[in-house]
Amino acid sequence: MTRMLQSYVQGAWWEPAAGAKAIEVLDAVTDEVVATVSSEGLDLAGALEYGRTKGQASLAALTFHQRAVLLKQLALYLQEHKEELYELSVKSGATRTDSWVDIEGGIGVLFTYSGKGRRELPNAHVQLDGPLEVLSKDGSFLGRHIRTTLPGIAVQINAFNFPIWGALEKLAPAFLAGMPSLIKPATPGAYLTEHMVRLLVNSGLLPAGSVQFVAGSVRSIFDHLKLGDVVGFTGSASTADSLRRHDAVQRGGVIFNAETDSINASVLGPDAVEGTPEFDAYVRQLVTEMTTKAGQKCTAIRRAIVPATSADALVKAVAERIDAKVTVGDPRTEGVTMGALASVEQRDEVLRQVNTLIEAGGQVVYGTATAPEGPGALLHPILLRFDDANAERVHDTEAFGPVSSIITYDSPAEAADLVIRGGGSLVTSVASADPAFVTQLTRKAASANGRMLLLDRADARSSTGHGSPLPMLVHGGPGRAGGGEELGGIRSVFHYMQRTAIQGSPEMLTAVTGVWHTGAAANNDGTHPFRKSLQELRIGDQVVSERREITLDDIEHFANFTGDTFYAHMDEEAAAANPFFPGRVAHGYLLVSFAAGLFVEPAPGPVLANYGLENLRFITPVSPGDTVRVTLTAKQIIPRETDEYGEVHWDAVLHNQNDEIVATYDVLTLVSKAPVGAAVAAA
Repeated sequence: MTRMLQSYVQGAWWEPAAGAKAIEVLDAVTDEVVATVSSEGLDLAGALEYGRTKGQASLAALTFHQRAVLLKQLALYLQEHKEELYELSVKSGATRTDSWVDIEGGIGVLFTYSGKGRRELPNAHVQLDGPLEVLSKDGSFLGRHIRTTLPGIAVQINAFNFPIWGALEKLAPAFLAGMPSLIKPATPGAYLTEHMVRLLVNSGLLPAGSVQFVAGSVRSIFDHLKLGDVVGFTGSASTADSLRRHDAVQRGGVIFNAETDSINASVLGPDAVEGTPEFDAYVRQLVTEMTTKAGQKCTAIRRAIVPATSADALVKAVAERIDAKVTVGDPRTEGVTMGALASVEQRDEVLRQVNTLIEAGGQVVYGTATAPEGPGALLHPILLRFDDANAERVHDTEAFGPVSSIITYDSPAEAADLVIRGGGSLVTSVASADPAFVTQLTRKAASANGRMLLLDRADARSSTGHGSPLPMLVHGGPGRAGGGEELGGIRSVFHYMQRTAIQGSPEMLTAVTGVWHTGAAANNDGTHPFRKSLQELRIGDQVVSERREITLDDIEHFANFTGDTFYAHMDEEAAAANPFFPGRVAHGYLLVSFAAGLFVEPAPGPVLANYGLENLRFITPVSPGDTVRVTLTAKQIIPRETDEYGEVHWDAVLHNQNDEIVATYDVLTLVSKAPVGAAVAAA
C-alpha cells in the first residue's frame, strides 16, 4: 500500500483518519505513486500554540552558543544518514548533482550557522546591537539597543524545488535565534522533507517543541497567527501577494518575509567576445543554470542579456555545450545529467509559459516547445531569442524550467536598463573583465537585485555560480522577488528577534545585558581577577593599579627600540606646533604596554592567553612627567561550549594624575573554566 505521509506536531507523529481526502504524489519520471498527503483533521491552532509555549521554553533555556552546537550536531547526524535522502530524492526527478545541491547544501547551512553563531553571537540570551549611548553628563543614564527572541513561532512555507535546503535554510537562523519552527513543504517534495524531519527527531537532539512539520494543506493557518509570529514564504509572487494581504499581516503584526520568483538576468560584457575566458565562463554558467534541477530554481537565469554583436556566437556555443554535456532522462540511468521536472503539471505549466513567450516574439533557437512522449515530466532545454529587447513578456513571464531567453543591448546603460526591467530580481551576474563596464552596470542595477555576481577570468573557476545562494550572503531581492531577505549570515537570525532601545542606569543595563557598564557596581575583593577561573569570575570584578610615571627616557627608549620615531615623540618644537599636542608626548602603544605591566598578575593561573584588543581609543596626550594608572574590570564572560576555557572581555581605562581619561579599550583573554588546581588534578 502507498504510504500516507505523517505530520510531526505537538511532540508526536500524526496521520489523518482512514478515508481522509488525500493527494497522490507521483514519481517525476515513472508516474508511480510515491506517497499520499493530507492534513485533514490536523489541529493547526494547537500545533502553533505548542510551539509558542513548549518550543519557546525549551529554546529559551539555551544560549546562542548552545543552540549553535546543537545545529552542528544535527548537521552531523543528517550527514551520517544522507544516503537515505539521496535514495528518495531520485523520485523527484533529481540527478545526484541536483540532489547534492539540495541535501548537502541544506546540511551545509546548518554547519555555517553553527560556526557563525559561536563566532559572532555571545554565549548569552541577549544580543547587543551597536555602541552604548551616554544620555547624561554624569553617566548615570545610559541607552543602548538589544535584540531578544520574538515570542511566537516561525511558520516556514517552502517551494517544491528544494525540499531539504528550503527547509533547513529557514530553520537554521530561526533555531539560532531561539524561535521554534513549523515546516510546511510544498506537496510534490513533501516525502523528502518528512524523512529529513524524521531524522532530526530520531537524533534525539531537538529541544521539545522546537521543530514541527505539516504534510498537506495549511490553508487556514493564517487565521491562527498573531503578534510575535513570523512567516517565511518561498513561492510565486502572486501567492505571496495574496498572503501578505491577510489581516494577520496587515493588522495583526505578523511578520511576513517572502522570497518569490524573479526574472533573473546574466549580462555578457562587450569585451567578453568569443574566445575570451569570460565568454566561455558565461556559456558554462548559462547552460548550468538551464539544466541544474531541470531549471527549477528561483535563481536560474531567465534573461541572457548580451551585446548584439555576440548573440549569434552565444546561441551556437550554448547549443554545442548542451549537445556535448546534457543527457535528459531518468536520473537512475547511468550517464543522465538532467532529470525531470517535479510533476507533469509543472512541465505543462512551463510549456504554457514558453508558448506565451513565443507569442510575444520569442523564437526557439534551441530545443522544441513540446514534451517528449512517455510517462513522467521530462523536458529538454529550450533557448529562445527576442529581436525586440523591450518585449514586455520577456521581462515579466517566467517559464520555471530549463528555459532561458536571449536579448541584446548596444550600450552599458541599455544593459542596466534591461536588467532593471525585470522588476526586481534575486540575482544578476555579469561576465566581463572590463572594470569600467562592470562598475557602471553594477552601480546602476544593484538596487534592483538582492545579489550580484561579478564573473571574470580570475574567479571563473572558484566562483560558486550565479544560482547558488550562500548562507553567509543575503538571499532575496526587491520588487517582484518578494522584497524579503533570507540567509545573509547573522542578519537572518535577527529576522526572528526584536530590536529594543533600553534606557536606564549602568546598574540596570548591566543586569539586563549581562555586560558590565561603567558606573555599575564593581568588586574589589582583594583577589586579583586574573587569579579567578571562569567559574569563579564575575562581571564587575576589578583591579585598580598603582601609578607609573612616564619619563622622557621611557619615550626615547621606546622610540629607538621600536623604530617609531614619529616627530610628536622626538621633536619638541614640531610637536608643540601640532594642534593636538602640548609638546613631546608618549607613544600610545607605549602607554598600552605599560598598562599591561600595571594590571598583569604574572604567576601561572587561569588566564591562558591574551588574544587581542578592541575599541582602542587615545583620548588625552601624556607628556613626560605625567603618571598613569589603569582600572581593569571584567566586562563580559563568554564560556565556550566545546572547550575547557572561555573568553573574558575586560574594560581597561587609563587615567592620568588629573583623573583625566588617557585611553580606553577592551582586553580579550582566554581563561580556564576550572580553577588551576582542579584543572591540574583532572589532568
